[in-house]
Amino acid sequence: MSEDEQLRKKAKERAELKVGFYWHLPIYVIVNIMLFLIWFYTGQGFPWFIFPLIFWGIGLVAHGLNAFISTGSFTERMAEKENEKMKKDRR
Repeated sequence: MSEDEQLRKKAKERAELKVGFYWHLPIYVIVNIMLFLIWFYTGQGFPWFIFPLIFWGIGLVAHGLNAFISTGSFTERMAEKENEKMKKDRR
């Protein structure tokens, strides 16, 4: 596979991550609004809706960081380090 094809493949993977996040965010907002409304209209006891709000929110933040901040997967970075180490040891 040429370098151009590899870059195109990585760009497609990054674009798919971003599109996935763009779907994830509005679904998170809509579902959590619905959960809040269910809680609000059923007596407003213990605010149980905060649990999916917080824990799903943590997942959403991780998804966003992976899609927009990460420069590559952890596995890819580790593989690159190991590759460099092996090249160095061969000399």
